Amino acid sequence: MSSLFVKNASAIVTCDEQDTVLENAGILIRDGAVAYIGAEYQEADEVLDASGCIVYPGLINTHHHLYQTFSRNLPQVQNMELFDWLRTLYEIWKNLDGDAIYHSSVVGMGELLKTGCTTVFDHHYVFPGGAGDLLEAQFAAAGDLGVRMAASRGSMDLSKKDGGLPPDSVVQTVDEILRDCRRAVEKYHDPRPLSMRTVALAPCSPFSVSAELLRQSAILARDLGVRLHTHLCETKDEERYVLEKHGKRPLAYMEDLGWVGPDVWYAHGIHFNDEELKLLADTGTGVAHCPISNMKLSSGVCRLPEMLELGVPVGLAVDGSASNDGSNLLEELRAAYLLHRLCSSEKAPSGYDLLKIATRGSARVLGRADIGSLEPGKAGDLFMIRRDRLELVGADLDVKSMLGTVGFKGPVDATVVNGRVVVKDGRLTGIDEEKAVREARACCQAYLNR
Repeated sequence: MSSLFVKNASAIVTCDEQDTVLENAGILIRDGAVAYIGAEYQEADEVLDASGCIVYPGLINTHHHLYQTFSRNLPQVQNMELFDWLRTLYEIWKNLDGDAIYHSSVVGMGELLKTGCTTVFDHHYVFPGGAGDLLEAQFAAAGDLGVRMAASRGSMDLSKKDGGLPPDSVVQTVDEILRDCRRAVEKYHDPRPLSMRTVALAPCSPFSVSAELLRQSAILARDLGVRLHTHLCETKDEERYVLEKHGKRPLAYMEDLGWVGPDVWYAHGIHFNDEELKLLADTGTGVAHCPISNMKLSSGVCRLPEMLELGVPVGLAVDGSASNDGSNLLEELRAAYLLHRLCSSEKAPSGYDLLKIATRGSARVLGRADIGSLEPGKAGDLFMIRRDRLELVGADLDVKSMLGTVGFKGPVDATVVNGRVVVKDGRLTGIDEEKAVREARACCQAYLNR
């Protein structure tokens, strides 16, 4: 059994049910799980000195499109809203292959690790013909970095000729999709506690998939015991599309197809009405909140305070890099805090509330009881920030709220996933960063020039 002792932490913010904060304490991680938290020194195979550091549970990202890392900050889409933005970018995304997926995943997940995120869910739904096993490329990148990854076998079966948005080359038939969904789950999904790789089924959105694909995906996911994910209620354009095509609002449409329940979560969830929020709460259906993406695409503001009051499961997410231009969940945390202070004043969640959304809340959304807080039996996932920085003088009086109210810029000092140190002194330990940058730049250029 391997073991790691994180010693002499100035403060440990556990995010447990009691909101415990320990001072001058350590954490023993044995065989991937927290075995001890307290003041006494523990013998271990490896010791990580956390003197002068604040230790937090690893952040959990509940929605991403890692492939978009290679199409961010493109000038031609900067002032577009969602539908036009998608139509333009699909002409680039149709050229994806395994190399582009691997290197874009290294870049996106590497940035997440360097900013305190230890579990990454990626919603991949673009599968060009002949591109190979793209999930294999993603899991290879995750393994090289040491990040805990939840992948998805996404899908689209409606192209432009069917009234959808994507080109013909990236859509598949329902039978092809379901067959590969089963293969992906059987090959990659590990449901055991402390699992480093899981798979969800994730049709793209109501305007790029058919009702039959949504219905059959829900049946298959429950047969295989995996979770369901899609975009929903992101824009008013989507709402109008579903009303015109199906005669009902998006959530009612999804409910008819079996898409509510504690095994389902939606990305964005901006345009729910009061009755729909209550349905989400009553059924335990979750939402991945993506504030920066929602602001950039002028999509709207998620009704986060009402969701929290009703008990809707909510996690935090960066969304795809092309609608965020980064993969920094710490930045997302502070942006969420500020956005809801602006829109909801005293009803807005506190800085610490946002930290718990990014940890405990995100774990719940992903259906994981083994991550999201630092307590015995849970995964040894954490990150550390040194207090003796100029930019934190006077900022660390409330270490629970600090990441929301003050924020933190730049890489964290250390990140630990499953008891393994994957970031140390702000640098990734699993790969050669300089080499990764060179290879990713070359791959990105070649991909954009196709």
